[in-house]
Amino acid sequence: MTVVAGHKPWREIRRGDAESPESVALREAIDNALALAEIRAQRGLTQVDVARVMQTSQASVSKLERRGDSPLNRLRKKIRLTASPVVFYETSQAFDARFKAISGDLLLVGYWQSEKYFAAFADEIRSEFGLRDSPSDRNRELIEQMRATSSLSLHVRRGDYVSSETTNRFHGVMPIAYYRDAVRAVTERAGPVEIFVFSDDIDWCKRELEISGHRLHYVDHNIQSSEDMRLMSSCRHHILANSSFSWWGAWLNPDLGKVVVAPARWFHDPSIDTSDLLPGGWLRL
Repeated sequence: MTVVAGHKPWREIRRGDAESPESVALREAIDNALALAEIRAQRGLTQVDVARVMQTSQASVSKLERRGDSPLNRLRKKIRLTASPVVFYETSQAFDARFKAISGDLLLVGYWQSEKYFAAFADEIRSEFGLRDSPSDRNRELIEQMRATSSLSLHVRRGDYVSSETTNRFHGVMPIAYYRDAVRAVTERAGPVEIFVFSDDIDWCKRELEISGHRLHYVDHNIQSSEDMRLMSSCRHHILANSSFSWWGAWLNPDLGKVVVAPARWFHDPSIDTSDLLPGGWLRL
């Protein structure tokens, strides 16, 4: 079971009987992880802010824990702990080699956005992440078009990257020049392409995004973002924003011949180690 939250110091907690101190510590660790995720979502905090929030906002966490109808408690009730789980916290964006040594029943707290954690199970993960519902007629037509051409997904991430000063300061927004250079890098390796644009601000893309010599197909009809990801992963090649959404859209494409271009600088702070964030073979630009 994985709980997506921010970074806390790595530690293990094993659960004994229901009343043991270890059991209490484990429940508190889960509460903290879930509260952290909830606070981060509510306040638009970044990973950099997470540790500071847990140190300076204990009152907020306690308030959330006392609310019986809070999303925190509803989510906690859905967790089914096995006899002896191990809690393992991600400490950075870099691959943690200690991960290879853990075994048994696990509670993983973090982002785990490195293929090194799960490359051995790639086929199984891609199968599990496939949508069960059939695509709409319009999406089915697009999928057929994407598979019949040298299609290229291009993802523009804006949203809170633009509207939230805190998030913008942490992530930044990729400039149009990046996308133009990325298209050039793809065409140099794959030849002419059909570009399909995905974005959480597609109207901005229609106004501002222009790639000389290329017609852009704007994917603007889906309500569910999962449908956009299905289409994105159906393209042959990919240009990523500094966003986990387009990371997964590209990764879910199993084609070994795909060309994937991603930002060399994923976060605004260059000191953050992202050396393990992109799979081998993906181009950094």
